[in-house]
Amino acid sequence: MAGITIEIAQKHLDTWLDAEMAIATGQSYTIGSRRLDRANLTEVRNAITYWQNQLQKAQNAETQKGRNAAYRAVYRDL
Repeated sequence: MAGITIEIAQKHLDTWLDAEMAIATGQSYTIGSRRLDRANLTEVRNAITYWQNQLQKAQNAETQKGRNAAYRAVYRDL
């Protein structure tokens, strides 16, 4: 899992969700002669999807203790 833990994935996901909320409350604003444009909403939503997937992978790796859920069986004709 290349070092991405549940805590790291959750922290990044929370950060991107906060960014989405900030964009939702105002995409851009102007103070005097200065203008601030927030990030593109599509890019933020793509990042949210990415971190949700990373969080899910980290949670799956923890529940399976890093092992694949593969089993081997030998069929015998008795």
